[in-house]
Amino acid sequence: MTATGTERASLKRHPPSAPPATRERTLWGKVRREWSMYLFILPGLVFFLVFAYVPLLGNVIAFKDYSPFRGILDSPWVGLDNFTRMLADSELLGAIANTVQIALLQIIFAFPAPIALALLLNSLLSPRVKRIVQSIVYLPHFISWVIVISIWQQILGGAGPVAQLFADLGAGGVNVMADPDTFKILVTSQVIWKDMGWGTIIFFAAISAIPQELYEAAAVDGAGAGRRAWHVTLPGIVPVTSLLLVLTVGNVLTVGFEQLLLQQPIVGAEAAQVIDTFVYFRGIAGGDWGLSAAAGLVKGVIGTVLVLLANRVAKRLGTGGIF
Repeated sequence: MTATGTERASLKRHPPSAPPATRERTLWGKVRREWSMYLFILPGLVFFLVFAYVPLLGNVIAFKDYSPFRGILDSPWVGLDNFTRMLADSELLGAIANTVQIALLQIIFAFPAPIALALLLNSLLSPRVKRIVQSIVYLPHFISWVIVISIWQQILGGAGPVAQLFADLGAGGVNVMADPDTFKILVTSQVIWKDMGWGTIIFFAAISAIPQELYEAAAVDGAGAGRRAWHVTLPGIVPVTSLLLVLTVGNVLTVGFEQLLLQQPIVGAEAAQVIDTFVYFRGIAGGDWGLSAAAGLVKGVIGTVLVLLANRVAKRLGTGGIF
């Protein structure tokens, strides 16, 4: 069967696409074609390769009786002995308990705080007031933990105005910074105060991506500011919230090394010892490299598993995930 003149003219104007095998190029061909884009990726790739992936090879000392004087290669293998000692170490078990408690408090209270602040600032009608408030709440993020702890010590410490107020009321000897019973709540409050404003940046970006027509339609239907926030804003930021929650769950066992290390002499190791400070004191300061490496390795494995589980749950709930 021969093609008509109309069909031949159509084929000249719209030739058939090439098969996928010939249309697809090799990876090296793509790199050569988009070399400028890959050049932008290169610094970040080198950074993570040098400071994240290559150091992972050092986890081998978790299976050795490591000594810096003998080196990794000459240190004898001990198999799972370090992990056995880790499970029997009461100090590490206490550090794990403190880590889990602080992590849960931060997920319950510190994670939603930027969302609440973003919703509050989004409801402000005056852009000038909104910018001023944003600048004020962003500032603590750029202050180091050394200065943050010093500020809190000056206010809530034994010689601060809060202690003086309690003394005037007849309840002397109040030192919030040195109270082991409320230390975990104190740590969570410090995280909220320092990072809440910075976390609102991401949620502001998510809110700005919500179509304005949805707010207008909700207002026409008689929805007030609260109902618009509940039925329009919150559903619109669910994908971003889900993504950040998955990352937070994966990082749940990392609750602030510098923050807790600075306050441990004040409140005591029983309340302030977490996995990261345990690894520091037992490994770097105490020289028990094998045990501390085993604890760090277990922490990393648990974090990876939590990321995978949280990502799968997020996908099943229809909120998306990281991958």
